[in-house]
Amino acid sequence: MKAVRVHASGGPEALRYEDVEAPRPGPGEVLVKIEVSGVNFIDVQYRAGKYKPPQLPFVDGMEAAGTVAEVGPGVSGLAPGDRVAYTMILGTYAEYQAVSAARVVPLPAHVDFRSGAAVMLQGTTAHYLTHSTFPLKPGDTALVHAGAGGVGQLIIQVARKRGARVFATAGTDAKAELAREAGAEHVIIYTRQDFEAEVKRLTDGRGVDVVYDSVGKDTFDRSLNCLRPRGVLALFGFSSGPVAPFDPAVLGAKGSLFLTRPGLNQYIATRDELVSRTSDLFTWLKSGELRLRMDTDFPLAEAAKAHTELEARRTTGKLLLQIGGR
Repeated sequence: MKAVRVHASGGPEALRYEDVEAPRPGPGEVLVKIEVSGVNFIDVQYRAGKYKPPQLPFVDGMEAAGTVAEVGPGVSGLAPGDRVAYTMILGTYAEYQAVSAARVVPLPAHVDFRSGAAVMLQGTTAHYLTHSTFPLKPGDTALVHAGAGGVGQLIIQVARKRGARVFATAGTDAKAELAREAGAEHVIIYTRQDFEAEVKRLTDGRGVDVVYDSVGKDTFDRSLNCLRPRGVLALFGFSSGPVAPFDPAVLGAKGSLFLTRPGLNQYIATRDELVSRTSDLFTWLKSGELRLRMDTDFPLAEAAKAHTELEARRTTGKLLLQIGGR
C-alpha cells in the first residue's frame, strides 16, 4: 500500500510518499480502508520532531474517515463495510490502518467521509474546550485566537451555541470575515491592532472569562493580560512556537489567573466520552448548527504541499488528504 512516512525530522520535504507493507488487524482491532485523512498542526509537530513518535520511520497523520475492511479477533459491533472515523491515532496518511475498535465511531448516513475526517480532531477539540476545560454559559466572554482556522471557526460556533459572547483574532480582512461568519461578535486584526488593548476596550477594562489560545509563543503574555481576575487561559496549541518558561507567581500578580495546557487525548480517554462528544457534533452537523469549512483537498502524494500551506498560514479552514479511489 501507499503511505506517507517520516524517516528523519525536518521540514515538509521529510514527508516521503512510498510503498509500505499493509497492516493486519490484531485482537480488538479493525482494519480501516482510509478514504480521507485530516491535516492538522499536530502532524506538523510530529514531522518536525517537536512530538516524539514511537519509532522511525513512522506514518504521519492523526485523523481519518473510511470503511472497515477487516475485523480482528474479539471485535463485536463492527463489520466490514461499516463507515467509521477516528482521531488521535498516529498513522492516518496511508491507504490502510489497523486501529483499536474502541477508538472508532460509526459515521451517520448524513456525514460523508470528508466531513467525518474534518470534524473528528478539531470538532472534539472545540467540544472539550467549551464544555469541559472552561464550560461556557450564557453571558460568558471568550477570546478565540486564529478565529479563521479550522478549529477556531468551530470553537466560535460552539461557544455561541453555549450562549457566550465571542471575540476572535485574525490576520487579514478576509480571514476576519470568516470568523464573523462563524459567529464572532468582534474580530481583531492582529497585524494592525493590539488585541490586548481591543479586548480591554470591548470589555470596559474587565477582560474576558477565557482565552482559547492555539498560537502559543506570539500570544501567550498578552493572552494572560486579556483575562479578568480568576480567568482561564486554555493553551491548547503552539503554532507560533513553544511558550518560554515563566514564574507561576505571574498568575497571582495578574489576578489569580488559571493556566491549563489541555490535550485532546485526556478528554476522549473513555469510549463513553468519545461517543458523547462525537454524537453531539454529528447531531449539530445534521441540524445545521455546526458548519464545516473545508479549505483544500490534496492527494496523498502531495502531503508535503499540504503541510507547506498549513505552516504558511495560507489556509482558512480544514485541509484534507484524499486517499480512497486513487
